[in-house]
Amino acid sequence: MIGNEPLSDRELRIMDIVRATQPVSIAAIHAVLGDAVSRPTLNRDLVKLCAAGWLQRSGVGKATRYALHDRYSLFGPVDLRRYFERDPDVRDGRRTYNFEVMDLLRGQPLFSLAERQTLEQARQTYQDDLQRLPAVLYRKELQRLTIELSWKSAQIEGNTYTLLETERLLSEQEEARGRTRAEAIMLLNHKRVFEEIVEHGLPDQGLTVGYIASIHAVLMKGLEVGQNIRTRAVGITGTAYRPLDNDHQIREQLEALCHLVNAREDGFERALLAVLLISYIQPFEDGNKRTARMIGNALLLHYQACPLSYRSVDPVHYKEAMLLFYEQNNVSAFKALFLQQVQFASEQYFR
Repeated sequence: MIGNEPLSDRELRIMDIVRATQPVSIAAIHAVLGDAVSRPTLNRDLVKLCAAGWLQRSGVGKATRYALHDRYSLFGPVDLRRYFERDPDVRDGRRTYNFEVMDLLRGQPLFSLAERQTLEQARQTYQDDLQRLPAVLYRKELQRLTIELSWKSAQIEGNTYTLLETERLLSEQEEARGRTRAEAIMLLNHKRVFEEIVEHGLPDQGLTVGYIASIHAVLMKGLEVGQNIRTRAVGITGTAYRPLDNDHQIREQLEALCHLVNAREDGFERALLAVLLISYIQPFEDGNKRTARMIGNALLLHYQACPLSYRSVDPVHYKEAMLLFYEQNNVSAFKALFLQQVQFASEQYFR
């Protein structure tokens, strides 16, 4: 978007043309758009897109060319419906791990001034609510959030327990009929991890590879999943993107992730980076996104912000937003989801 305004269909089309053939001249862009758009209108659009930081211009006169700005690759708006209409093997996204993604993110503010104000207001609301809430009601709200987080996080991974079945399991240890034992273990492990995060928080030195691995180990207990950094390739359903398969490189990237996260002062930025990049690196055989969500919540709690249950998230939307980051290293869709969930949490819990 430009400011707070979404791009028009024509502007999105221009961005698609530039992405496909950059660097590209205004004449080449106009040839693709056809007579439906005049040259003066196209020129105004290009000036606007450059001013917004989505495009960068080089050269003068007939030698002028347009290319995507690095900021667009990270934050530019994407029409998810159109993007995912194409099969994974014909989308123009990355198919291998991008070692430059952390350099692109380093130093980039993830949120606009207005977004930061919204986030800080949500954090203040949470802190004010905690001050007013009696201990017995705090415990009830924490239990509710634990149940809803465990249910939704597991549902995103294909778990078929309903919310009411999850409540009975976590509150009364009653497994649901017609569900597998593995599904029950997945939910119980979520509960154990979240309770540990609430009680103990982050290590004094901040986020570490060891801490990430310890959270993953509890989440995977009893599920017959390897608990060490993986040494073989993994595939991801719905995308041609393939993460790293070398355990030394995976560990190096996890170390870089921890350094990047710990260097940020803003807790919301730390949480967003952790959720995205742990999922992107895929350090373990399974359970990567679950681990990422829990680490994100540990970072939010450390920042005295309300943890996220993701209760209102559509699992398909969550997966599409994550796949967009895998393939394009574009943060926009998942950032929007994250912002929505921060506001949702501040309105729904500990009130």
